[in-house]
Amino acid sequence: MKHHNYNVKLEWSGNLGSGTDTYNSYSRNHIISCNDKYDNILGSSDSSFKGEKSRYNPEELFLSSIMSCHMLWYLHLCASEGIVVTEYIDEATAVLIENKDGSGYFKEVKLNPVITIENDDLIDKAHQLHQQANNMCFIANSCNFKIEHHPKVILKN
Repeated sequence: MKHHNYNVKLEWSGNLGSGTDTYNSYSRNHIISCNDKYDNILGSSDSSFKGEKSRYNPEELFLSSIMSCHMLWYLHLCASEGIVVTEYIDEATAVLIENKDGSGYFKEVKLNPVITIENDDLIDKAHQLHQQANNMCFIANSCNFKIEHHPKVILKN
């Protein structure tokens, strides 16, 4: 069995001068970076939790991880099956339930990819590969909730 190790650096950049002296005295901003990557991801908490709306929050990053892992597996499977994908756009949604004590969990994720392919005779197969991509996705396999797929496959003009 192979093991893969990942290293991500997270640096809190939200000390406004007095650290976490009070709940309101600090920013939730942080920077996410990986070894030798060009750009950093600017993060914060969700604006409903006193974060900065212009920065990515953990919930969005979690959703984007599910989306990107699914897409990468899907594209791999399409390439293996001879399906030529020319465009892939997903506008996914997620629902997080917040408990009375402030804890929470994701209840659902819905992927809504629109995929453009060149092969008229492979539209059905292109639809079917989404389930296989979900079965292969490392992130989806680590989730304790169902990830729904509502793909739309269209032909390239």
